[in-house]
Amino acid sequence: MDHRISIEKTKQGFEESFRQGSYYNRQTRDDKHLESILSCIQVEPGMKILDLGTGSGYLAFPFAEKYKQVEVVGLDIVEKALEENRRKAEKEGMDNLHFVTYDGMKFPFEDNSFDVIVSRYALHHFPVIHDTFAEIGRVLKEKGVFFLADPSPNDDDEKRFVDAFMQMKKDGHIQFYTKEEWIEIGKSVNLKLVENYDTRIRFPRKMDERYEELLNKQKKTVIQGYEVAIIEDEIWITENVNNILFVKGS
Repeated sequence: MDHRISIEKTKQGFEESFRQGSYYNRQTRDDKHLESILSCIQVEPGMKILDLGTGSGYLAFPFAEKYKQVEVVGLDIVEKALEENRRKAEKEGMDNLHFVTYDGMKFPFEDNSFDVIVSRYALHHFPVIHDTFAEIGRVLKEKGVFFLADPSPNDDDEKRFVDAFMQMKKDGHIQFYTKEEWIEIGKSVNLKLVENYDTRIRFPRKMDERYEELLNKQKKTVIQGYEVAIIEDEIWITENVNNILFVKGS
């Protein structure tokens, strides 16, 4: 698939998800996980932080609120959602928070612009992940840190059922990566592992017959591993999440 088509599908899918609001928040909100991310990253006054794939500003707003002496920039392809974020930031007087749209490929920033880059539940939508990491490495300062949180496939999911499941939503999901894959991708742009920990996310989707057809093709052990359950008109799935902190350079 053409990268531009994939990016446009992601944009349209997430604009709709953010418009619906409450259901998307029900899928992704996790206060304990958010606090773990805020606690994992050491932030000092004067730093500049990039929230990559910011969406509704789930990370950007808490970072800007907690660290008022830093500049936080939320970057995403979703124009309407970022307009709403800007209105919210202005209403709350958050002068240290800004939101920027881009084409989904090249970051609109100069080299060595950021001390910290964070990304939560976004990277599995990026169609050319090595190019994205090249951009992360380019705009991150030497000894800057990059934190990612993104679900991973289970060890026994050899046919990547979880990716097929996620692609049912038609929002541009590409694939999940293992911790080992993230580490190797990071090495390609001089990002070295500092710390990692695992969390989990369990969320619902609106049930339809396509999910049932997909489930029928899978091994029961794979389905059980993701704790898939159909409850009334929803299908629930549990995914393990990689939380990885990198540093650029030695």
